[in-house]
Amino acid sequence: MRIGSWLLGLTAAGMLAGGAMAQPQQRPLRVVVNVGLQNLDPIASPSFVTRNFAYLVYDTLVSMDSKGEYRPQMLQGWQVSEDRLTWTFTLRPGLEFSDGTPVTAEDAVASLRRWGQRDAIGRRLMAAAKALTATAPNVFVLELAQPFGGVIDALGKPSVHVPFIMPARLAGTTGPTTQVPEVVGSGPFLFNRSEWIPGERTPVRRNPRYVPRAEPADGLAGGKVVKLERAELVTLPDIALRAAAITQAEVDYLEYAPIDYLPRFRRDRNLVIANPGGIAHIVGGVSLNFNQPPFDNVLMRRAVQAAIDKAEVVAGHGLPDGMADSACVSIYLCGTRYASNAGADLVPGRNLDRARELLRQAGYNGERIAILQPADSALINPMALVVIDQLKRAGFNLDVQASDWSSIAQRWVGREPIDRGGWNIVPVIYTGFDMADPLSNVAVGYNCTDNQPWGYCVEAMKPVLAAFAAESDPAKRRALAAELQRLSHEYATFPLSGQFQAPAVWRAELRGVIDFGFPVLWNIERAR
Repeated sequence: MRIGSWLLGLTAAGMLAGGAMAQPQQRPLRVVVNVGLQNLDPIASPSFVTRNFAYLVYDTLVSMDSKGEYRPQMLQGWQVSEDRLTWTFTLRPGLEFSDGTPVTAEDAVASLRRWGQRDAIGRRLMAAAKALTATAPNVFVLELAQPFGGVIDALGKPSVHVPFIMPARLAGTTGPTTQVPEVVGSGPFLFNRSEWIPGERTPVRRNPRYVPRAEPADGLAGGKVVKLERAELVTLPDIALRAAAITQAEVDYLEYAPIDYLPRFRRDRNLVIANPGGIAHIVGGVSLNFNQPPFDNVLMRRAVQAAIDKAEVVAGHGLPDGMADSACVSIYLCGTRYASNAGADLVPGRNLDRARELLRQAGYNGERIAILQPADSALINPMALVVIDQLKRAGFNLDVQASDWSSIAQRWVGREPIDRGGWNIVPVIYTGFDMADPLSNVAVGYNCTDNQPWGYCVEAMKPVLAAFAAESDPAKRRALAAELQRLSHEYATFPLSGQFQAPAVWRAELRGVIDFGFPVLWNIERAR
């Protein structure tokens, strides 16, 4: 297990010296992220750690506040025609990239077009568009050829893939699955590439060119004022070391608190445990490869669905009472606006006899199935171990391949057969930020797009998704979302393994921490 020697040395020195360190306001804010950062491009990569990094160095046109509402961020505002087919957007003044060049409407247009080739909502928005053009240095216009009910929701999408703004010279010349060659951001931090240790340590510093909004920070919206000069995203695969590091003040913030240590953390007055809301909860599930056998067969997928016992999976995390919901059947996560029980009769709970019968009906003869186990993920690995055991008991012949998440993520997006490094199953997790909107939900939103690892294409979903995208009436949208959920369960596009909380934890001397479900590093200062 690879652990950064620089941090081991720091921990040892801190313990020997009683935690003596640099002056509080001078030392960097150290944030332990769940997995190591390898890919720096938030459009090319579907990883949360890349999203976390991108929020530091890039900015968005629209942002979500703590109430789930969308507010202008890089935009000064927008106007909509009476028929809602023409949207005019104006950038706020004073925006610059980290290389000193001004942010223009051309940059916004190029960034949105690249994002629109990759993201589920983005692809649908671009499909509904007649034109997206810059009409002035700070103004661009979206003309729709057909109604699209979620224009602002799309531009303010908070999680993978986020429409971050990059220079047109990069966004306009780089394919959506290829990393941009430079990190030239529009956000509150600068990336220190020369000090970056991929997968281990990612340093950033305050961007002196960034002009925050005037209003207070609120969720991802408002003024992104950086109050500490430097920050570092660090990786500690060893859970015990994470716990020791936060307790001894060697690090300041854990993206996810080690669940086994939560009771101890709650008794420590020097630590604060986050309390994220429903949209920040996490849902586990299994990504199935529809592009090759055996999961191109719906009966095989339903067998997976029948084999999984969500209560047993969630219990494997060892969560304290009140932090898990194993009964939730909603693909949008319970506690979010489109949550419902639609299709609940299709996922009644684990039934191994049913799973074995489905395997027989599918003609499964014990062919090898490659399941990729993210052994370094504190959140995914406990779930993966239980799912592996459940599938084996149901009769699946699993080839369990344990690796680090960064390596798995690279394999996951590939199309190779399993004898050439491909995959059949990957246990994964998502938050409500990713799942709460049907157009971005991994179980329905990528239907027939062929631009994500799953590769599912359910014909019955096409007209329902189209109707949802065009609809603006909230009640009609909820009914369409429920039908999409039912179809997802019927075709087993994303078998669920349980909903739960995985709160962050940070040192109590930090002030201004925004509890939003993933690390937000602006607005933070030290009390001492």
